[in-house]
Order: sequence, then structure tokens, then C-alpha cells
Amino acid sequence: MNAMNPTEEITYPIRINRYLAIKGFSTRRGADDLIASGKVRINGKKAELGSKVQESDTVEVSGSLTPQEKEFTYIAYYKPRGIITHSPQGNERSIAEVAGFPGLFPVGRLDKASEGLIILTDDGRVTDRLLHPRFAHEKEYEVTVREDIPPLAKKVLEGGVRSEGEWLKAKKVTVTGPHTLSIILTEGKKHQIRRMLSEAHMTVERLLRVRVMGVHLGALKPGNARPLRGLAKRMFLEGIGL
Repeated sequence: MNAMNPTEEITYPIRINRYLAIKGFSTRRGADDLIASGKVRINGKKAELGSKVQESDTVEVSGSLTPQEKEFTYIAYYKPRGIITHSPQGNERSIAEVAGFPGLFPVGRLDKASEGLIILTDDGRVTDRLLHPRFAHEKEYEVTVREDIPPLAKKVLEGGVRSEGEWLKAKKVTVTGPHTLSIILTEGKKHQIRRMLSEAHMTVERLLRVRVMGVHLGALKPGNARPLRGLAKRMFLEGIGL
């Protein structure tokens, strides 16, 4: 079964497990299982864990549906504060443990102290298309800070600040109250909003993600979920080019 799709934008060479995830055959971890079981071939030869794919290569996956044949699931989930997105430690709990959607994984991260919208899916193609900076997809946050917001906060945050050797900036900042801001990002660096606001001498009290592209948190409460169906699903997939 030929898996190549000439419309997919991929930077070559690429590891075979990531290639299969982007193409929608599996998550990256599931791709490792496919490879280990001998179901993946590159140019007619069995792939090995760590193998890389070149643009001219032909990749075949036996015993699985093509991305076009498989029906994927997409869920808008309100991650509660205190829940870990991935890899819990000690007594921590992850989305996988509390959300109630076995087989689905969260796309991207939302740190433990933050809350709000995260997309759950079993479609491995979504991760790269939604998170890679080159696509510049919007994510919107409502933020409450401890201090009074400085008059130049909007200008500083939109202009950019340097933190830990990285340049961080917001696409758009709206001051909505003495202690509240709406912040739109198109990049997703670790703890980006907290770091930006710290550099601008503000301390985050609450950070709520309310939108990912055209998907809104809406009336969801912590721990609640809403499947993307019909127009909402179609617009989401079209927005990431699927």
C-alpha cells in the first residue's frame, strides 16, 4: 500500500516514525510498533527503527488503512488546571487518565498550572500541521495577572522580549481590564506567555486558552469535551490543510 502523498509538505530526510505520523497511519509511538512488526517497507525493504525517508523513497504500510480511508476523531477538551498534558510524575494525573477518550492523544501542550482548550485526536497528521511555526496558526489566551498592567504592556509584548536566549512575541495583545489581557500567539515556545509577562514585570495568576484556530472553548467547563463534527470538523481540517 503506497503511502506517499505529494501534497504533504515534509522536510527530508525524515525519520520513518514521524513520516508515518504526519501521513496519518499512526501516532509516532504506534508507528514504532508498525515498524517493529515488519509492516513498513522503504523501497521494498523492511524499515528499521530510526530509518530515514528521502523524498524519492517509496514507503509502504501493510495491514492498515490509508489516511483517506480511516475515520479520525477530533475532540475539543477543556483541560482542568492541575492536570498534566503528557508524562505525569509521581501523583500527577495526565489528560489520558482523566479525559475518558482511550486511543486519543492531546495535540501540543498546556502546562500544569494553565487550563482551557486542547485538541484530542487519533490523527497523527494533525500534530505537525497544527504546531509547526511555519503554519502560524493562532491560539488565543485570556490571562489574569497579579499586578496592574503597565501602560506600555501591549507595545512591549507585541514588539517582543528576550527570555532565556529566545525572542518571544505575541501576534496581538488586547488589554481587557486592570489585571486582564487577551493574547494571541502564532508560535508555541515552552511557557511562552508566562516568560513574556515575567520579562514585562507581570505575574500570571490565571492562564486560560480559549481558542485554537477556529475552534473555541465556548461553554465547556473544566473536564468537559465536545466532538468536532460537521462544519466545525470540516473547517478545522481545511484550516490545517487536510
